[in-house]
Amino acid sequence: MKGDEGSVLVVDDNEVNRDLLARRLQRQGHLVTVAEDGVQALELMRSQPFDLVLLDIMMPQMNGYQVLENLKADENLRHIPVIMISAVDDIDSIVRCIELGAEDYLSKPFNPVLLKARISACLEKKRLRDQEQTYLRELALEKEKSERLLLNILPGPIAQRLKQGEITIADSFAEVTVMFADLVGFTKLSAHLSPAELVELLNEIFSAFDELAERYGLEKIKTIGDAYMVVGGLPKETNDHAEKIAQMAIDIEAAIAKMRTKGGQPLSIRIGIHTGPVEAGVIGTKKFTYDLWGDTVNTASRMESQGVPGGIQVTVATYERLRDKYVFEERGVISVKGKGDMMTYLLVSRKS
Repeated sequence: MKGDEGSVLVVDDNEVNRDLLARRLQRQGHLVTVAEDGVQALELMRSQPFDLVLLDIMMPQMNGYQVLENLKADENLRHIPVIMISAVDDIDSIVRCIELGAEDYLSKPFNPVLLKARISACLEKKRLRDQEQTYLRELALEKEKSERLLLNILPGPIAQRLKQGEITIADSFAEVTVMFADLVGFTKLSAHLSPAELVELLNEIFSAFDELAERYGLEKIKTIGDAYMVVGGLPKETNDHAEKIAQMAIDIEAAIAKMRTKGGQPLSIRIGIHTGPVEAGVIGTKKFTYDLWGDTVNTASRMESQGVPGGIQVTVATYERLRDKYVFEERGVISVKGKGDMMTYLLVSRKS
């Protein structure tokens, strides 16, 4: 192939005309298929690809106009260019063919030079259209990848707002529930693991947490080393955020209890939860981060850091929202850094 040849379907009920045209096109280097009527032509087009169709107008059973109408109505075939051929050099016939979607019109008998030029022009347009479609598909795939990446970094509604052109995204939420979960003694444990083993273990743990967050419709905010931060009640406000966070915390403890390092060492986790108002927004211009700020975040972090290994420590604010549905143990008043004395509770289980 020199680059200007193509796969051509010749449709003509006259055997002499059909064979004459086929031989001429074959000498020009084209791969030629012939059909003796419109029905056969459509069957061939549906079974194999063609770059161009030369279609006679005057045929029995199904004339060229009808074939062209069927072809352009078919989503899978309408992209194939068609040159109409006819012994009738009539302006009305030419106009009708163009209106039905034909690329060009040739009158019999053919001028060999004109025939070659028209076919080459149609094949070139087909190649350019094919290239355009390939680029569009590739562009759509890249766009899909970019959107998936954005959704891995940001909540869906926030990503949508960014795509719509919002530059500064900052929202206030009157009440959410924030949870921090931190592996107990992980620094000491990691000293006995290779970098690959450490990353593999953290990936296993946080992947399990991610699945739980997705199951309960919660928003993972970030991981900081071996700590995991998740929130309920934003970016879409809900009334059951505390309950969903509590259930995720219980499930996290159950998941961690089943996990072991490669050396068979058990894992333990410390969880802290607090409910209250926060500010949330996107920071950064190249590496976007959706983050939370405010006293609620700091208090939830303190509940975790000053919590009990293997326990889920919550504040009074969270306890009050969950006491009717969950079982708690009173831990009592503890001195919380930056907050002073605070009454805290340990979440045990959901009530039967």
